[in-house]
Amino acid sequence: MSRTIRFARAGGPEVLEFIEAQVPPPGPNQVRIKVMAIGINRAEAMWRIDDYVEPVKFPAGLGYEAAGIVDAVGEGVSDFSAGDEVNVIPSFSLNDHATYGEVIIVPAHAVVRHPKTLSYVEAASIWMMFVTAYGALIEDAKVTKGDFVIIPAASSSVGLAAIQLVNYAGATAIALTRTSAKRAQLIEAGATHVVATEEVDFVDEVMKITGGRGARVAFEPVGGPNFPKIHSALAAGGIIYIYGLLSYGVTALPVLEMIAKVSTVKAHSIWLTSGDETRRKAAVEYVLKGLESGALRPIIDRVFKFEEMREVHRYLEKNTQFGKIVVTV
Repeated sequence: MSRTIRFARAGGPEVLEFIEAQVPPPGPNQVRIKVMAIGINRAEAMWRIDDYVEPVKFPAGLGYEAAGIVDAVGEGVSDFSAGDEVNVIPSFSLNDHATYGEVIIVPAHAVVRHPKTLSYVEAASIWMMFVTAYGALIEDAKVTKGDFVIIPAASSSVGLAAIQLVNYAGATAIALTRTSAKRAQLIEAGATHVVATEEVDFVDEVMKITGGRGARVAFEPVGGPNFPKIHSALAAGGIIYIYGLLSYGVTALPVLEMIAKVSTVKAHSIWLTSGDETRRKAAVEYVLKGLESGALRPIIDRVFKFEEMREVHRYLEKNTQFGKIVVTV
C-alpha cells in the first residue's frame, strides 16, 4: 500500500487529501518509482485551483518532479531497471501522471538518471527550473557574451536557474526584485546586477547598466500592468519570453513601441523542450554538464515532510521563498 495525494475539487490547500491504495505494476513504457523527494512548483498550486494551461480532470493528482529509486519497469523499458536511482523530469500532463506519492508510475521518457553529485532533495529541485530557463535562454535565444538578460521574479527557482544559465553562457544577468531585501542573496546566487523595482525606476537603471541600449532578452513570469515597462527596457530587436502569469492584472501590449523596436513577445513553456525527445536529451546533457562543472547548482529554500503537503502549498502561496521548496518522503 502507498499513500498518494489527490483532490476532488478545485480550491485551497485544504482540498488536498491523502489516499492509501495499492499501486499497480507499471504498464508498457512506464517506470514505477519509490519516491524519496518531491520538487514543488507554482504550476501545481495553479493546477490545484484549476487555473492552469489545461483543465483538470477530477479526481486529480499533482506533481511534476521527483527523485527516487526504480521499483519496477514495464514492457519495452530497457534503459532502467529495479534499484536504479532516478529523477522525474516534467514532460507529461498532470491529468495522466503525478509525483505527489510514496510510489508513483511515470512514462519512461520522463525518467533520467540521478546526478551522482546530488542528494535526493537537491535532484528533486533542478529539472523544472533549469529546463524551463534553458529552453528560452540557451536553446532559443542563444544568449552569449555581450548579451544582457532581464530576469523578473529573480528569487524564484526558475529565476535563479536563469541567472546561473546566463552566467554559464557568458552573458550578463539583470535580476529584478521588488525591494532590496534579497539583494545580497541574489548577488551571491550570481546576479551581476540587482534592481529593486519598487525603489527605483528600473527602466532607467537597466538603461544605465546597458549603456543606453537596453537588454536583448527578458525572461518574464509576471505579466500584468508592469509588462510595458519590461518592454521599455528592451533593446531594439529584443525579445521577451513570457512563461508565467504571477500578476492577474491585465497584461497590456505596448504596440507602438513594439513596432518601433521591432521586438518579439514570445510565449514559452517547458514542454517545447521536454516534450521533444531530441531537445529533452540535449537539455538534460547541458544541465548535467553544468552541474558537474559547478556552474549550475540547486538552491533550496526549505524542506518539508510529505505529511505537511497542505502547509507546503500554504507556504508556496506566500511568495516569500528564495529558491526551491522540496518535500521528503
